[in-house]
Amino acid sequence: MLYPILALIVGLILLVWSADRFVLGAAATAKNFGMSPMLIGLTIVSFGTSAPEILVSLMASTSGAGDLAIGNALGSNIANIALVLGITALIAPLPVKSGVLKKELPLLLGVTLLAGILLFDLHLGIIDGIILLIALAVCLYLFSHFQKNATQDTLSDDEDEIPTMANRSAIFWLITGLIILAISSRMLVWGASEIAFSLGVSKLVVGLTIVAIGTSLPELAASIASALKNHHDIAIGNVVGSNIFNLVAVMAIPGLVSPIGMDAIVLQRDYIAMLGLTFALLAFALWQKPPSINRFEGSILTCAYAGYLVLLYTMTVSQ
Repeated sequence: MLYPILALIVGLILLVWSADRFVLGAAATAKNFGMSPMLIGLTIVSFGTSAPEILVSLMASTSGAGDLAIGNALGSNIANIALVLGITALIAPLPVKSGVLKKELPLLLGVTLLAGILLFDLHLGIIDGIILLIALAVCLYLFSHFQKNATQDTLSDDEDEIPTMANRSAIFWLITGLIILAISSRMLVWGASEIAFSLGVSKLVVGLTIVAIGTSLPELAASIASALKNHHDIAIGNVVGSNIFNLVAVMAIPGLVSPIGMDAIVLQRDYIAMLGLTFALLAFALWQKPPSINRFEGSILTCAYAGYLVLLYTMTVSQ
């Protein structure tokens, strides 16, 4: 048991550190090649903070632990909204820009509903994976389209968040971060799977909790840092973009690599929790004038996540 625990702890630490390096390198490289800050935030940074989930999903699928991959995708989205945005809003209220409210949030809701349709038969296969990849391509196109319609004032707001780095250094950290991400994600999957096996806990639950929280730490760190720097829009944009990538990229991997069946509880409990939190996020943003997520909503989201963890524990113990 000692080695799996060490692998889990070291894997999480390396995962968070390498994700940060990867995001910095990717954002700086993209900026050096002329991409705008808004488009970088919606694509490179969101993809970068989702890289741990993507690599964990790939490693889990190739190791025959596809249910851990599904749990990681759903659990990370639950953690991103309830834990990451909840804690961030407790630190500093988050204004929601009209563009996010009218474009990115509805897109996230649409992708979430698509995921529910594909999971409805309790099987994730090659066709499902292909549909999700097509949805990924559509989302990337829409991100680019949203960017073209963005105002210059909106673009300049995020300029300070994009690091200035020489091209050689940017590419070095991009590649180094990606390599360490791959290694650390492999350690994380192995450690989590071994601990789950030893304790009799299902890999789905481990994916929904330990792995999901671990791979959501980059989003939490990025969102809190953005809030403390008064770049509140980046916090919400990071979570929305990451959640979209988690569904159309992370969840596509087990379907393409190792098609799996799943228990009905995945749809009845975990998917419903994710869908409910997505609706809640949209509702919280809409009922404020101007749109925002304040400390009151942040406390509701944080308590909702605590309640979800209690539900998982209760259902696991009762089995």
